[in-house]
Amino acid sequence: MLIDLTIPPAGEAISSANVARWHHASGTTIHKGEPLVTLDTDKVSNELEAPADGILEILIPEGQEVAIGTVIGRLDTSAAVPSQTSQTSQTSQTSQTSPIAPLPAPTPADSRSTRRKMSPLRRKIATQLVNAQQTAAILTTFNEVDMTAVMELRQQVQENFINKHGVKLGFMSFFIKAVVQALKQVPALNARIDGEDVIEHHYYDIGVAISTDKGLFVPVLRDCDSHSLARIEQDIAAYAEKARSGKITLEDLQGGVFTLSNGGVFGSLLSTPILNPPQSGILGMHSIQARPVALNGQVVIRPMMYLALSYDHRLVDGREAVTFLNHVKASLESPICLMLDGDGAPA
Repeated sequence: MLIDLTIPPAGEAISSANVARWHHASGTTIHKGEPLVTLDTDKVSNELEAPADGILEILIPEGQEVAIGTVIGRLDTSAAVPSQTSQTSQTSQTSQTSPIAPLPAPTPADSRSTRRKMSPLRRKIATQLVNAQQTAAILTTFNEVDMTAVMELRQQVQENFINKHGVKLGFMSFFIKAVVQALKQVPALNARIDGEDVIEHHYYDIGVAISTDKGLFVPVLRDCDSHSLARIEQDIAAYAEKARSGKITLEDLQGGVFTLSNGGVFGSLLSTPILNPPQSGILGMHSIQARPVALNGQVVIRPMMYLALSYDHRLVDGREAVTFLNHVKASLESPICLMLDGDGAPA
């Protein structure tokens, strides 16, 4: 029997997918549950698994973009399929008796450039970035924060935190909790424009930008106001793994009210982040550097981080943006309050 392999539905707004990578060649013996092909859409990447044992026939090659529902391959289940154990044994025997095939000779570099199609995800990111700058009045304001207290607190509790919660206590959870507190004080940044209306949110679902080799993903952490630092760190770790393994879903990326982007992990000292529409604010984090600062009339060396808040000036005034950054700065420079969850218990 032949089983058609079709592009599955991926959400109401998604009409096509790109055949990014076949994991096996045509004629390969496939076992049920094995990953067959990676499919990229303008939202997420997903793997299509084998529905049964069979012999793979590829109909659509890598790099082609096709409509949802298109048959891209088939599995012939009528052929005898050896078990994985016997197949492994045969492969081992063959490798012992067959000579190693020589590597193909390198082809000369006859062009100084190559042309390839942008992936659907990259095209979507490009479109969103351009639209954000064309439709919103984006302005960026800056501040800096002394990270001494956060770094010392992390060092004091890190071992117990890992033993208790199974994850490291990072910087991002402190920033998320600080942002939540600032959003409560400056609700204009927890709102969005819809036509001639302003929609103010009363929940705190925060997007965290995660960079992968497939592009930038912004999964959303739900109800951050009611979660401890430990729960936030666990959620971040889970999302990062899903993003890098291609398991992120459309639902994971929707519904955020504010975004954090940490360019500091790549060494960025200062940047102006672009809004993630329809949100009205995004906070850029940067590298921590030891710099001389004035403290109590003396020059001291402190681990400092520049913060950049980009916001939609149509909705948020400069006074509100500066107030927001000041609240974030104050929370991070006195972070012990962020270590408490909603009922006052240690996080």
